[in-house]
Amino acid sequence: MDPKIAIIGAGALGGHVGAYMTRAGHDVTLVDPWPEHVERMRSDGLTLAGQSEAECFTQAVNAIHVTDLQATAMTRPFDIAFVSMKSYDTVWATQMVAQYLAPGGFVVSLQNGINEERVAGVVGWGRTVGCIAAKIAVELDAPAHIRRNVELGGERHTVFRVGEAHGRITPRIEQVAEMAGTADSSKTTANLWGERWSKLVVNCMRNPVAAATGRGGNANDRDEQTRRLAIRIAAEAIEVGLAHGHQLEDVYKIDPMDLVAAAQGDAAALAACEKTLLENATFRNDDQRPSMGQDMLKGRRTEIDYINGLVVEKAAEVGIATPANAGIADVVRRIERGEIAASPDAVAHI
Repeated sequence: MDPKIAIIGAGALGGHVGAYMTRAGHDVTLVDPWPEHVERMRSDGLTLAGQSEAECFTQAVNAIHVTDLQATAMTRPFDIAFVSMKSYDTVWATQMVAQYLAPGGFVVSLQNGINEERVAGVVGWGRTVGCIAAKIAVELDAPAHIRRNVELGGERHTVFRVGEAHGRITPRIEQVAEMAGTADSSKTTANLWGERWSKLVVNCMRNPVAAATGRGGNANDRDEQTRRLAIRIAAEAIEVGLAHGHQLEDVYKIDPMDLVAAAQGDAAALAACEKTLLENATFRNDDQRPSMGQDMLKGRRTEIDYINGLVVEKAAEVGIATPANAGIADVVRRIERGEIAASPDAVAHI
């Protein structure tokens, strides 16, 4: 029997993956807390817009409100639940879907940040799987409409990486990788924590800078001030990850040690890092805005405490100073509270 799948959070990432999996013939139920989004998906389907004609389509989907989830208790339980909510919503979303899981069912964290421990706190480590989505740049820009602002990864870049906390390759993560592969390139990984921390570094260097400046990713990369700020933020996060024993992967196509060297004053390393950042801008359009920047524009709470804030917390555990991460986190929080306005000037002092 084909697995029954729930995606809790049918926003940019969850909706994007859910539409592709549905189109591939999987039994998917999209569960979302935004009523207008759910109703539009029900009436008109879920529309995806990408960088090529093949990526632009409208898919009929099974979408339900959070309040409708209880009705699924009268049907076959879910075998797999993808949690694709904001990090601060992880615990309640996992608790909500846990009671509708089959005895052998499990939860996949398909999110920014490092949330596997939160998921496991609800369902246990034996029912927790991680899935990283790298360089996907999707945005829910209207009800039932998701735009992708970068090219498909394909053979050039593996987007989805699925892993177990214990590092072994299991049939269930091979199954999840195959499902995610309906949306873009995917693989299993024996290095979930290194992959997770490497993606966290990318989020640290891109998300808060967009939120604080009010600009998109390309504009910030083309500005020397914010480009070099991003490098310093990344270098701090890398040093913290290494101190915690993680085996880091490349960060935004850059060797992590090159970012550390660049932040420490190595001119050749800095030039190489900046060259790659500017080259990366050619693979996405100028409308691309990291998710924290999207949240700021929409007046939503950001994930700053779960991204740069997490780095600062983990740095304190190993006695490492992280002034750039602490500084950008403080700026984003002040903008959220309405104390200052988002602008490039807001980060000039960091």
